[in-house]
Amino acid sequence: MDTQHFDAIIIGSGQAGTPLVFKMAGLGKKVAFIEKQHFGGTCLNVGCTPTKTYVASARRMFDATHGEALGIHIPAGATADMKKIKQRKDALIAASVNGIEGALKSNKNIHVFEGEARFTGQKNITVNGQILEAGQIFINVGTRARVPKGFENLDYLTNEEMLQLEEIPKHLIIVGGSYIGLEFGQIFRRLGSEVSIIEMGDRLISREDENVSEAVKNILEAEGIHIRLNARCLHGQQDEPGNITVNVDCQTEPSEINGSHLLLATGRIPNTDTLHLESTGIETNERGYIEVNDTLETNVPGIYALGDCNGKGAFTHTAYNDYEIVAANLFEGGNRKVSDRILTYALFIDPPLGRAGMTMKEVKAKDIKALYGYRDMSRIARAKEKGETQGFMSIIVEEESGKILGAAVLGIGGDEIISSILNIMYTGQSFTVIRDSVQAHPTVSELIPTMLEGLKPLD
Repeated sequence: MDTQHFDAIIIGSGQAGTPLVFKMAGLGKKVAFIEKQHFGGTCLNVGCTPTKTYVASARRMFDATHGEALGIHIPAGATADMKKIKQRKDALIAASVNGIEGALKSNKNIHVFEGEARFTGQKNITVNGQILEAGQIFINVGTRARVPKGFENLDYLTNEEMLQLEEIPKHLIIVGGSYIGLEFGQIFRRLGSEVSIIEMGDRLISREDENVSEAVKNILEAEGIHIRLNARCLHGQQDEPGNITVNVDCQTEPSEINGSHLLLATGRIPNTDTLHLESTGIETNERGYIEVNDTLETNVPGIYALGDCNGKGAFTHTAYNDYEIVAANLFEGGNRKVSDRILTYALFIDPPLGRAGMTMKEVKAKDIKALYGYRDMSRIARAKEKGETQGFMSIIVEEESGKILGAAVLGIGGDEIISSILNIMYTGQSFTVIRDSVQAHPTVSELIPTMLEGLKPLD
């Protein structure tokens, strides 16, 4: 069979691969674009877009049943129509996917291959029996849900299957107390499910500081979500269709939880195991993530790994930034690096958590002399006026330079407010730039300068 030659091959149509193929095609390059499942990748199809659509529906349900505190009498009887919620989500996704697919297939410089890619040499790939070759290859294959031992033979759901449900689970058991599990837990609790979240660790979202973990736990428990920490002897049993038992301890009662549906949210693994990377000499770490340097190139010159499969970010915004780094360096004479970016992300429960930079735990581990600011949302006028006073905002500042090291905003608007702090962090300016600024009143953001006026040494 003849080999087809290209200037570049891009594997995967996620948030790095898709803009990169259009960039290269716009420069007149002949590009092979391979996608085995979803045009648009995880975020669009089974991640950010659909889950945030569900978050919006869950919020409407919450508002419909919590008017009394604000003096609004809403007649009882609000119910969630899961089929309509799913239809709305599917329509939003379809519009975007169809637009991407149409643009890809109508571009004369982009040659689309729908199938699974496998390396047969350093610069050779087969897909659907066709052999492709290029001097540059970009791997953007993403990750998938990890299925822990003890649950393989159950009728479990991952984030993908959860988004296909057309009925509201009677009792949703979630194994995994981190970002995906918490978001789905609150969504379906608000839509009418009983929800139990099981976590092996001693607190939720263990990468966060303890005060964040505890505040998130309080928020979820206040809505009636059952949370079981320090789970041991963890395994599941399929009693019958629609009836699942999860063992959570061998000694402490209750030792098991029974439910109708089981969501496994115990982390992600990279989709690199089907690529036959052994044919290339590309190095991976012990978890299967592709090793890359500061410009995202692997140990094989001309082969790059972008997005979640390189283990450098695991977020849509970091995947897109991977694209920006590669595009700037290869085509615009840039010198951008992964190490230049500041970690930022959000937990999209309601109220959301916005995070930027280092946690207190990380600052202390590096023995950095720092100052700390904190303010409860219950002390912020705008939050009180809205009747949404859960959470807090906090900030860490390097004592010597005055530069902001990290911040967390857990509360109303936290996912948006964090950007104002992040922007100052990127400028490298002192915290006094925000402290001395004038913010609009009444807003939540106006209390950031107030918080910064009372910094104290970080214990």
